Amino acid sequence: MIISASRRTDIAALYAAWFINRIRAGYCLTPNPFDARQVGRISLLPEDVDAIVFWTRNPRPLFPYLDELDRRGFRYYFQVTLLGYPKLIDAHAPRPEGVIAALRELANRIGAERVIWRYDPIVISELTPPDYHRRAYEDLARALRGSALRSVISLMDVYGKAHRRLKRLAAQGAALTWTKENSPLESGELPSWLRCLIGDLAQIAHENGMEIVSCAETLNLQPYGVRSGKCIDNELLQRVFGIEVPAVKDPGQRKACGCVVSKDIGMYDSCLFGCSYCYATSSFERARANYLRHDPKAETLY
Repeated sequence: MIISASRRTDIAALYAAWFINRIRAGYCLTPNPFDARQVGRISLLPEDVDAIVFWTRNPRPLFPYLDELDRRGFRYYFQVTLLGYPKLIDAHAPRPEGVIAALRELANRIGAERVIWRYDPIVISELTPPDYHRRAYEDLARALRGSALRSVISLMDVYGKAHRRLKRLAAQGAALTWTKENSPLESGELPSWLRCLIGDLAQIAHENGMEIVSCAETLNLQPYGVRSGKCIDNELLQRVFGIEVPAVKDPGQRKACGCVVSKDIGMYDSCLFGCSYCYATSSFERARANYLRHDPKAETLY
């Protein structure tokens, strides 16, 4: 069993104490996100967990507990989102320089192959046009050279939960200028500016010693140097840890997602970072309230 911690919230950055308490207890309880009356018990015993995949914007709060995870025999790797977007788009994201320092420290500690940099999603807006992404991606890739061997990208999908937030962006002068939903592509071919952008990002990644892959991307980016990736990756687990897990696509994920089966221990509406494009938070006010009533000693996240 692979534990995803978590697609639904940032456990590493915001709930590290709760996580290590559940590791010590050997289990956690996780309500069904579509029916809170259904609560699942998920084992967190080392003998039941093949690996843990952390998704985070800031891994540092987990650093005090990594030695304990190692002693208990857990295998894990990190996926760290680092974008450096303007605050209008990412209201409360950690400052890039702090995340870069944390990624470097993490790579020195566990190895660069277990540190994956997510430049995801790529938001094309008045504030962040294609040239913005070229510059930002290159600056970040250079800063992370040697500390991450894989970079993950995808173009933003407009989720239902984000529609109103994105409309507010437009009113504040940061309107989206391109989305997959509003720009049908003839014969599946990308517009020339997008082909150039993806090709440039691929070249920048390779120049900085990184493989570049896409995440649940419906567009075919392979002709421009970006193959389809898996965030919950059985091949990575085999290569890094020498373990085999079933190469079965997770049926609970989107059609374009290549991830293998995992158990997610997070809960929606509990992240504080306030990303305008977020699919996991329907209300930032509700997320704040859930965070404030969170008990690190509880069986569930909140």
